[in-house]
Amino acid sequence: MAGSDARALSRSLLDLCRMRKLTIATAESCTGGLVAGALTDIPGSSDVIDRGFVTYSNDAKRAMLGVEASTLTNFGAVSKETATAMAVGALERAGVDLAVAITGIAGPGGATPGKPVGLVHFAVAARDGRIVHREHRFGAIGRTAVRQRSVVEALRMLMDLARGPQVSAKPNRAAATRLRPRVTRSPRRHVAKRRPPRSPRG
Repeated sequence: MAGSDARALSRSLLDLCRMRKLTIATAESCTGGLVAGALTDIPGSSDVIDRGFVTYSNDAKRAMLGVEASTLTNFGAVSKETATAMAVGALERAGVDLAVAITGIAGPGGATPGKPVGLVHFAVAARDGRIVHREHRFGAIGRTAVRQRSVVEALRMLMDLARGPQVSAKPNRAAATRLRPRVTRSPRRHVAKRRPPRSPRG
């Protein structure tokens, strides 16, 4: 079911992005490029998909996406902070309109205290500044199932972001620079008031 869901979502997402003239980049860790694969499996996807970053190691996250070493040290590779940094890094390096990032523990090993198998962090970022993060705990349902469900969730998040405000190639300054008509006023003239003539003193 996950495979058919991913294919249907991929088609819908590509159609929407074509209509809105949006481009996409992916940044994947635990899914190893499956999101990019699902999208590029659809013929004609090259007009929407720009590139995919597979950053499995921490070194790759730093070198390819600009994730700070301090972020990885303080929060870990599987965290909201790292997922967000990955999405923003992909957005900036690819120069696209939308980016999605996935980092998690697909299993069967890799669990740590507070971070069980099946924990996956997602982040999507748009060029207009919108960033959305989600955390899912799929549980120990098997490595393949965690990865497949992660692909579907990532596509859904991209779809939600693509439906949002139009991401234009350049900031729309028309509204900001549209001035209200000014009412031209003549400068006021200072007219001295005439004082009544003084009575002669006698």
